[in-house]
Order: sequence, then structure tokens, then C-alpha cells
Amino acid sequence: MTSRQDLNTGTREVPAAARFDERRLSRWLAARIEGFAGPVTVRQFRGGQSNPTYLLEARSGRYVLRRKPPGRLLKSAHAVDREFRIISALYEAGFPVPKPYALCEDPDVVGTMFFVMEFVAGRIFWELDMPGVDPGERGLVYDDVNRTIARLHEFDYEALGLADYGKPGNYFARQISRWTKQYRASETRQIEAMEALIRWLPENIPEDRSSSIVHGDFRLDNLVIDAHEPRVIAVLDWELSTIGHPLADFTYHLLPWQMPEIGIGSIGLLGKDLDALGIPSADEYCRRYCERTGRDGIPDRDFYTAFNLFRLAGILQGIAGRVRDGTASSAHARQAEASVAPLAELGRTFMERA
Repeated sequence: MTSRQDLNTGTREVPAAARFDERRLSRWLAARIEGFAGPVTVRQFRGGQSNPTYLLEARSGRYVLRRKPPGRLLKSAHAVDREFRIISALYEAGFPVPKPYALCEDPDVVGTMFFVMEFVAGRIFWELDMPGVDPGERGLVYDDVNRTIARLHEFDYEALGLADYGKPGNYFARQISRWTKQYRASETRQIEAMEALIRWLPENIPEDRSSSIVHGDFRLDNLVIDAHEPRVIAVLDWELSTIGHPLADFTYHLLPWQMPEIGIGSIGLLGKDLDALGIPSADEYCRRYCERTGRDGIPDRDFYTAFNLFRLAGILQGIAGRVRDGTASSAHARQAEASVAPLAELGRTFMERA
């Protein structure tokens, strides 16, 4: 059986429907990136992304292009201009993100809005147990991942010029409303567990009103790890980032410790021998995060988990809707629809525990 690592590593020929004029792109790049030297050749990354992502190879080096997908899209989705803005601010602050080069809002260049950033060479682990890595190094990688998300949540976003990047306060109410609407827009069948979550979540939001930059999809396969050291050198895929609640972001990141394998990605950590793997338990991982962010603990974890499972189900339903509409960019996107109901059922379990 082909591993998820093998399925998602490397690049492939650009599918016919996603191709664009490489010469026109090369001219655009030469006018905006200092030192750029064409011609440019284009390959598409295999890894599943909501926004199609391409490797550009030119005489001057390698670059990455990330674009909106073509076709009919949900409102507010695929905002590559927001991604460019957040990585630009974080790059200037010394946070590990690729260097941003240029944003293009003119759809005539490649067909949709896009931005170009540096290519960061390193390791991307598509499996959470990091096969082939020594347990000692595995533990150090997880600790640096923990340090990285804690550091993100500690930034003064106003000082970074991001005061208007999102609306502080009422984060959960707005997110529940947003994902309910997007779920309805993409709905392909009625799922009672989703209906239960849609009714329950708005009435049970915790009192904590913290706000920070949130990534929105902070997981191991969205990180580039140094080729030789257990260190995060780039955080990728900022499409869902905003000003939001740090505990929503962190507890989403915790989901692999709580989820069985349901066919949506890397096999979770639930039921694994974490001690033998060198991976911290969920409680230990939470403790380290709280130490780094000055928290006494994370009350209401069951609410946050139910919310994140609902949100993830909504995201996957959006992908299922794009399969229906013919605009999904990942070869594995059809798995998404089958995963919505199991996620909603698990979310209802945490809802009942809360």
C-alpha cells in the first residue's frame, strides 16, 4: 500500500485544466523579483492544498507560486492576498515563514490571483509518527513545533500592523456562523450530528476572550523541518489565518491525539505507544504550551474539541462541494465527503462530554 508520505511528496506535471502561460509568468516575475532570471518551468506539488501550489524552477533558483483555484468559489475562501499579507508581516518579525516576493491581483497573468514566495528546502512529514526518525529526535521535533505555535500566539499583532487582519472578540460566534453558512452552501446530504453541533455550539461558548494571530490549520504536514536538525524552518498554508482565539488554534492542533483514522489524512496518534515513539502525551503537550504562554491550563477543552471537529467537518464539506462543482485541486479530495459524518459524530461525543 502506498504511504501518505509517498502520495504527497514531490511534484507532478501540471494538469491541463490548471496550466497557464509560463512565458507570460516569467516576464511578470522578471519585472518584480530582483535577480530573477528565466525561463521558468512549472510543476505542481502533489500534496493536497486548497490553493493550488506550484514549484517554479528558473536559472536564478527555485520559487513557489500559490494561486486561487479557477472556477466558482465560496465567498471569502482562497484569499491568497491575505496569505501574502500575513507571511510578509511574520517574515519581517523573524517568524519561520518563506520569504514573500510578490503578489499579483491581475487574473490575466496565470488566470487567477497568486503570490510568489521562496522555496524552503527541508523535510515535510505527512505521517504524525514520523517513520524512520529516531525517537529522541521525534520528541525534539514535537517540542519545537509546540514552541513555534506558542510563539505565534504570543505576537502583538497590532505592533505587526495586523490590527485589521481579523476582528478580535466574539471569535467563536463568528466562526460558528461562518462555517455553518459554508457548510450549508456545500451541503450534499443532511447529517444529524452536524445539526446537533450547529444548535449546541453557539449556546456554550466559554468566557475566555483571548485573541491572537491564529494559523487555522497548524499541523505537522504544514511545517518544513530542517533537513538535519529538529527545528521548524517554515510554517506553510496560511489560508485560514486570522485574528482569533489562541486556544481554538492550539486545540485544533491537538486533534491528532484524539482522533481515530477516518481516511482524511495522516493516521492519528490515538492508541499509539507514544512513549516508544518519543512523542509527548496530549496532557504533557498542553502543559508545555501553557508554560510557554503563561496559562494555568486549558479549561473547556471538550468544547474546543467539539468546535474544532465541527469546523473541520465544515472545511471538508466545502471540499466535497468543490468536488461536486469540479473545482477541487487535490487528487484525494473525494475522501472528504465520506469523512464529514464521522467527524461530526466525534464532535457530538465531545459535545455530550462537555
